[in-house]
Amino acid sequence: MKWSVYQNSKIIDHEDLRWDSEFICYEPYENELYEYKTVGEILNRSQYGISIDMNEFNEGVKIYRMNELSNMFCVKDIKKNAKISDSEVEKFKLHHNDILFNRTNSQEFVGRTGIYKKFSDENIVFASYLIRLNPNETFVLPEYLTAFLNTKFGVQDVKRRARISINQSHVNAEELKKVRIPILSKDLQIKVKKLFDKSFLLLSQAEHHYSQAQTLLLKELDLLNWQPKHQLSYVKPFSDTQTAERFDAEYFQPKYEEVIEKIKGYSGGFDELGALVTIKDKNFSPEDNNLYKYIELSNINSTGDLTIPENKEGQELPTRARRKVSRNDVLISSIEGSLESIAMVTNPGSNLVCSTGFYVIQSDNLKPSVLLVLLKSLVGQLQLKKGCSGTILTAISKEEFKKVLLPKVNVSAQEEVDEHIQKMYEVKQQSKSLLEIAKTGVEKAIETTEEDAIRWMATEIDKLDVSLELTN
Repeated sequence: MKWSVYQNSKIIDHEDLRWDSEFICYEPYENELYEYKTVGEILNRSQYGISIDMNEFNEGVKIYRMNELSNMFCVKDIKKNAKISDSEVEKFKLHHNDILFNRTNSQEFVGRTGIYKKFSDENIVFASYLIRLNPNETFVLPEYLTAFLNTKFGVQDVKRRARISINQSHVNAEELKKVRIPILSKDLQIKVKKLFDKSFLLLSQAEHHYSQAQTLLLKELDLLNWQPKHQLSYVKPFSDTQTAERFDAEYFQPKYEEVIEKIKGYSGGFDELGALVTIKDKNFSPEDNNLYKYIELSNINSTGDLTIPENKEGQELPTRARRKVSRNDVLISSIEGSLESIAMVTNPGSNLVCSTGFYVIQSDNLKPSVLLVLLKSLVGQLQLKKGCSGTILTAISKEEFKKVLLPKVNVSAQEEVDEHIQKMYEVKQQSKSLLEIAKTGVEKAIETTEEDAIRWMATEIDKLDVSLELTN
C-alpha cells in the first residue's frame, strides 16, 4: 500500500481545507534555482467564454470548443457557429496570442491548453467551458505559458486541483491561478516562442497540402464549386418513404440526392461503400494486464489529426473499447454531432484500440488518404448526415453506412491526392516535433538548468530537416 505523510498545517492553510489525496500527494517539483509565481500573479486577464447554443449551418460567428485545441494550438478548422450580438462578439472575440484553457471535461482532457495565432480578419469567439488567459509579458511570454501548462509539471499541478464529479473534472479560473510557474529567462522564453512560430508556419503549409488534395479530388468529381442548398420545403412521393423505410423529412432533403447524382455521373464509375471497403467490426476482449492505447472522439480533432493516447491496462478500458486498429485504417465517427471526426492511422504502434462508436475501414480499391478526403468532404459528410437516425443518440447505422455512395477514383488521381496527404503528414510531424522540443526543453530547464535545456534543444533541432535559428 502506498502512503505519504503530509503536514496538517498545509491542509488547514488551504482556503478550501482540501485534504483529498490527489491534491496533497501530487505537488509538482520546484527547482530552487528559479523564482516561482502563481499563474494569477503573472496574468493581465482571465475570462470565461460565452454560454450559447451552437449550430453547424454557418449562422453567426465561429466559436472554439475543446476539440479545436490540439497540439498546443487553436486549430483553424472550426466546426460550430453561434448567433450572438455585436456587443458579445466584441467582448468574447479572440486576439493574437490569446491562450485558451479547457476547464471541464474528462480527467484526461481537462486542462488542455492551446494558443490562438490569428490567421484571418474574421471574428472568432470561444465557448463557456474555455478560459481565456493573457499573461503579463514582462514576466511570461504567451508561448512559454502555453508550453508550461502542457508540461508534466503544469499538467500535474492542474489535474491535482480538479474537482471530480460523475465522469467529469473541473478546474475553475481561481484554481488555475494558484498553479505555480517558474519565471525562466527571457532568452529561453524567446527560444520557445520561435519554436511555436515555426511550428505554426509548418501547420499552414500542411493545411495547404490538404487543400490541394481536396481540390484535386473535387475537381476530378466535377464538384469543385458545387455547394448544396438546404431547402425548407419539398415534396416526395409516399412510395419513397416505403422504399427507404424512413419517414423523417431530413432524410429526403434534396441536397442529399444532388450529391448522389453528382457521384453517379463520375466517369470512373461508383459503388456503395460496403462493396468498396472492408468494415472491421469484429469485437475483441482486452486482456486485463495488457497495455492498450484507447482512441475516443476527443483524440481526433476537427482537422483529422489523431492524437495517440497513453497506455492503459485492459481492466481500465471502458466496455466500448472493442475495435482493434492497424496502420492505414480510416476511423469514422458514427455519431451525428461528430461525423467530421475522421482520421487515417499512420503510425499506430502496438495494441491500438478504439470505441465501437467508430467505423474502422480499409480498402483495396481506394487509398486510405483518398477515403479520408472523400469522407471529410461534402461527398461523405452529406451522406453520413443523411443516414443518421435515432432519438436519444442520433447515429448512422451500419446498414446506412454501407449505402454511402463513393466514386471509383482513377489511379492517377488517387496517387496525386495521396502525394499531398503524405506530404501533409510529414510537415505536420515536423510541426509537432518542434512543439515537443519546446515543451520538453521547458521540462529539462525545470529539472536541471536553462543551459542544459538550451543545449539539448539545439541538438534536437539539428536532427530535424527544418530551418530554425535559435540565437536571438
